[in-house]
Amino acid sequence: MISRFTNSETLRRTQLAHALFPLFLLLCIPATVVAAPGGAKLSGKVTLNGALAKPKALDLSKEPACTQMHVNNPLVSESLIVGPGNAVRNVVVYISAGAPYPGPVPSAPVLFDQHGCQYTTHVLAFRAGQEVKISNSDPFAHNIHPLARVNREWNKLQPAGTPPFAYSYENEEFIAVKCNIHPWMQGYFAVLRTPYFAVTGDDGSFSLGDLPPGRYTITAWHETLGTRSQEIEINSSGEPQTLNFTFTVKP
Repeated sequence: MISRFTNSETLRRTQLAHALFPLFLLLCIPATVVAAPGGAKLSGKVTLNGALAKPKALDLSKEPACTQMHVNNPLVSESLIVGPGNAVRNVVVYISAGAPYPGPVPSAPVLFDQHGCQYTTHVLAFRAGQEVKISNSDPFAHNIHPLARVNREWNKLQPAGTPPFAYSYENEEFIAVKCNIHPWMQGYFAVLRTPYFAVTGDDGSFSLGDLPPGRYTITAWHETLGTRSQEIEINSSGEPQTLNFTFTVKP
């Protein structure tokens, strides 16, 4: 049997197909998870199990001006700083797996200054693709040298009084930073794709906000203590959750 359609029926079918085509295209686009404001807050603390020897003052004799600056407040190594209650400073805590869509990279640069013969921020965390603006506030030259392995390695002389310069990294990496002129000056760049990260302060605490429901791997990184990772499930209630990390000093 042959079906026959009138001109009006053919027109209606054509109009319906045209109306449904945009919906078909929309359904073919893969869904993207975007962190929405008002998600759950994850907070915690990083502590150390074990005792540390008292830090020794750094030898600044290579730059007499630095020695004079720190006659009354000697500089000590910042590679492991432990505060009250064995709280660990300068630990980067971030989502290493399961992170939502990161969103656009911030247009504002992060700042990394050289002042008082040291880096004012020992561990600086920022996004891959975000600019870091590097300045020299000292009355003498520095030569900043980030020792990247995944990204491009470079070093740059920065005389006193010269303007800041900016640089960005394409790939995730924890990058040791040193000064080729003053060997005691050491720090780290933590280049991350996720916007969910924090660096612990004197009290060892951290906070990651606006986490949508899901299962995440949270990693704590420290330059000398290594890494610790834990998994956590964020439910849809929006209730704040707590996650703590403990590192142990190797004998």
